[in-house]
Amino acid sequence: MARVLAYTSPARGHLYPVAQTLLELRGRGHEVHVRTLASEVAALRGLGLRAEPVAPAIERLPLDDWRGETPQEALAGVFRTFAARSAHEVPDLRGAVADVDPHVLMVDIATPGAAAAAEATGLPWAEWIPFFQHFDVVPVAPPGLTRMPYTLAPQGMETLDAPRRALGLAPLAGPQDAYRAPVSLYFTAEPFEVEAPERPPSLRLVGPGLWEPPGEEPAWLDGIEMPLVLVTASSEFQRDDALVTTALAALAGEDVRVVVSTVAHDPEGFEVPANARLARWVPHGAVVRRAACVVCHGGMGITQRALAAGVPVCVVPFGRDQAEVALRVAATECGAVVGPDALTPDALRAAVRQAMTMGEGARRVAEGFARAGGAPAAADAVEGLL
Repeated sequence: MARVLAYTSPARGHLYPVAQTLLELRGRGHEVHVRTLASEVAALRGLGLRAEPVAPAIERLPLDDWRGETPQEALAGVFRTFAARSAHEVPDLRGAVADVDPHVLMVDIATPGAAAAAEATGLPWAEWIPFFQHFDVVPVAPPGLTRMPYTLAPQGMETLDAPRRALGLAPLAGPQDAYRAPVSLYFTAEPFEVEAPERPPSLRLVGPGLWEPPGEEPAWLDGIEMPLVLVTASSEFQRDDALVTTALAALAGEDVRVVVSTVAHDPEGFEVPANARLARWVPHGAVVRRAACVVCHGGMGITQRALAAGVPVCVVPFGRDQAEVALRVAATECGAVVGPDALTPDALRAAVRQAMTMGEGARRVAEGFARAGGAPAAADAVEGLL
């Protein structure tokens, strides 16, 4: 059996999608090591993975793209953070390789320094991709939805090339050369991802990674008889507290039970109506299985979790890749979309009512996810490198 070393950026939204694949590899007898954010190390060790934190200097560089006043400024902030982290990722991954002596590496696509270091080792390696990529075919944006101006030139290309230069690797020929890993695990699937005539040959669409920390199903779920609407903000701080405030106001008079997970926001800062339950952390998996609709910011994790369960969504994208998720929701008719500038109680109430009628589209997406193969398919691809 092999030793596997996986390296993640310090974000739950990048660790959780790959976690089930790591557990699948461990279940097949491989020795699996992980470098990830410090707050998740204990949970991973409890599952039998050999986890250690990434270098503290990396966690001291959080994403602050939410400070940007325009999509262009936000994207520039993402690249600045990735570039600053990459200077620490290179020695951090090289130290982990020296400690573990792995047979194969797995690297988060959001760690350009670690990716360059992985390539420089000469070991077999794979990357994983927990957010939408940009190929030739993309959905048309509905009115009021502003897309992030994703581009790898010039700032993005420099973010990828700087650690490569430091390691003596050749610069990338262009954006089409960015998929350097022999295998790229893409944690989504058609029809939620748009069918494209050409994708990099290394890309494997394996469906969403749906792992979350284990926990007991809340006892109060059994007492809910009305349709349940889950509302959740992002696990990484951004200015999406307006989603929680607006949802509580929009749904206060509806014949639904509202369950709210504030996550990065203090739950004490919200006024809670009689039909709502609010907490910082709610076990999404258990609640989603009982939900009639999920109202969220459009993060890949919660959106795909809902759709994998055949539950329609109502998405209000605030930044990062969330507009791309909203585009797919609109294109596949598996939910409703409200632009952040149009977010009012009336608009959100109407969108939730609409979304609750779109179960057929959500079930189509769920069927596509199931066909993709999930963690077993991803583990097969990694084992194919050995």
